Amino acid sequence: MQIISSSQLRLHISEILNAVKYQNRIVGIGRRNAIEALIMKYPERLNKRLNGITNMNANSESFRFLEEEPDLYGVRDLRKRYKRYDA
Repeated sequence: MQIISSSQLRLHISEILNAVKYQNRIVGIGRRNAIEALIMKYPERLNKRLNGITNMNANSESFRFLEEEPDLYGVRDLRKRYKRYDA
């Protein structure tokens, strides 16, 4: 993730917004390398039953890193653990 200052944001806002929108980049805005805010693409698909934060996480790249993680539990493990929910 790129971290920029608010001064850099003001100077390059058009380029930054294009990078966020078209290249799915996430940009941190901060001071002294401490992030105070994020600019990320707003989801194209919204579920009206969910709140804004959940929609952002579900429809953004927030959890893409999990695609590379191994599955620790299989369906059998989950059914055994939560058998009261198994129909």
